[in-house]
Amino acid sequence: MTSVPEQQRDSSSPAASSSQANSSAAPAELAQRLLAHVCQVVLGKRDLVELCLVAMLAGDHVLLEDVPGVGKTLTGKALARSIAGRFSRLQFTPDLLPSDIVGSTVYDPRESTFHFNEGPVFANIALADEINRAPPRTQSALLEAMSEAQVSVDGKTYKLPRPFVVIATQNPYEFEGTYPLPESQLDRFLLRVSMGYPSRETEKRVLASHLAGEPVDVLEPIVTCEQIVAMQQAVRAVRVEDSLYDYLLSIVERTRRHDEIHLGVSTRGALSLFRASQALAFLRKRDFVIPDDIKTLCVPVLAHRILLKGTLLAAQREAAENCIRRIVGSTEAPV
Repeated sequence: MTSVPEQQRDSSSPAASSSQANSSAAPAELAQRLLAHVCQVVLGKRDLVELCLVAMLAGDHVLLEDVPGVGKTLTGKALARSIAGRFSRLQFTPDLLPSDIVGSTVYDPRESTFHFNEGPVFANIALADEINRAPPRTQSALLEAMSEAQVSVDGKTYKLPRPFVVIATQNPYEFEGTYPLPESQLDRFLLRVSMGYPSRETEKRVLASHLAGEPVDVLEPIVTCEQIVAMQQAVRAVRVEDSLYDYLLSIVERTRRHDEIHLGVSTRGALSLFRASQALAFLRKRDFVIPDDIKTLCVPVLAHRILLKGTLLAAQREAAENCIRRIVGSTEAPV
């Protein structure tokens, strides 16, 4: 078993005192505080943290991709520690089994009954570290959990707690010991974002912040699970004009007719872009979506959902992102 579950925080613990103090704050204001709180640890990556919060507020999942050592795991841990809920970390390895993720049914000889032992996926925030180091059979154990917030074991279905968010990290495909994520698995992630190397000034701040230890280890939760659920419900109330429906669908349809694209964006992808746009507008303190929200999210939401013709796997990411940018640039936005 290669997972490290953290003990669930309750409202009576000292760590949850700040989340109680924020109980009267408006959902949009609370979301801004959460963004600023995480950025105290994840330095110089405000845009990336904002995208991660977009996925969380949309009730979906995020995939962080880049070379080792640039802060992928740190970002996931900082988000999880900022919420007074249950957090688990799953280290994906080639020998990891599906039961190590979802749990298993165990026979109790004293009571002559079978009991289900929950796996680490039963958490509010599940950090799937280096997800593409496990074979496809193990990766697929997350499919039902990510799509329907439930798992099925031995013919029985078990609901996952709310909120449920998977923050997965992966190394580039050209790295040794990695397995490409299948298209069905990639489609379950609302966003795929790259960390990138920090600037020299940011990296200097990172070095200075680690003089006394790991800053993420002392990060306190400032929101509760109930407040996250309330924010997710508020996101659904963000208004979207009819002209933006047409604009969004025009972009999606162009991916299906484009000469360079073999597999275009699915209906799930269109819905993901729609929901992410609502979440971004909410995070920026608006109760309505504007065209720039959709433009900002097209690459992180759509690029991993298309398959290009005649492009090597290692070059797919950059080529797909450039293709989406060209499609967005050539699609007229509503005024």
